[in-house]
Amino acid sequence: MFFPKLAIIITALALVPLIFINESDSAEVTPFASQKVNLSVYYASLSQPCATFIVKNLEEIFHSDLINILNLQLVPWANAYVDKTNHSIICQNGPDECELNSLEACALNVLDDVNKHYALIYCFEFLAIEGRHKNWQDCFSQLDLPLEPILSCYNRGNGTELGQKYINETTLFYTPHEFLPWVVVNNQSIGKEYENFTRYVCEAYKGIPAPAACNRR
Repeated sequence: MFFPKLAIIITALALVPLIFINESDSAEVTPFASQKVNLSVYYASLSQPCATFIVKNLEEIFHSDLINILNLQLVPWANAYVDKTNHSIICQNGPDECELNSLEACALNVLDDVNKHYALIYCFEFLAIEGRHKNWQDCFSQLDLPLEPILSCYNRGNGTELGQKYINETTLFYTPHEFLPWVVVNNQSIGKEYENFTRYVCEAYKGIPAPAACNRR
């Protein structure tokens, strides 16, 4: 059974090159790259709070003009660590989480469009919420996305290599993350206010005009 918004994502991805973006909204805001706000989400793939945030909260940016002012960075493998004895990666929620983290890392690096890799990760995380994450291959047919490039990346171990990179990046925080998801706006954590990330993005944006999503707040 599909989550209703996942059905919207699937339909939009099939019909247009850039999903979630309304054409009239897109015309309103065309910021220079230097004006865009950096929104980074550090998460673990089988963490229920992370899955809920990605599925319920983060999709807001794709159903408004907010995506036009953002550089969105999704960073899996948070809370994972490298075993110093054998250099393997240990995930908080076990091997299944490491597998899904690897697949999502590959999606982020193989798929060349933020709309596509978000849609795929959305699908994975929705399955995680329902306890059906082992059915992750279904997402490719549902979204009409190619499985082979992601599977090739995963089978070569590239997802795990990327995991080590993400773990290293996470350890460089000026303030160590205390929980997940850990949401950062322009290199500043917003802590427990992560569900209100739109407010912080809008406050950080210096371009003119402001997106309609900011004016509604």
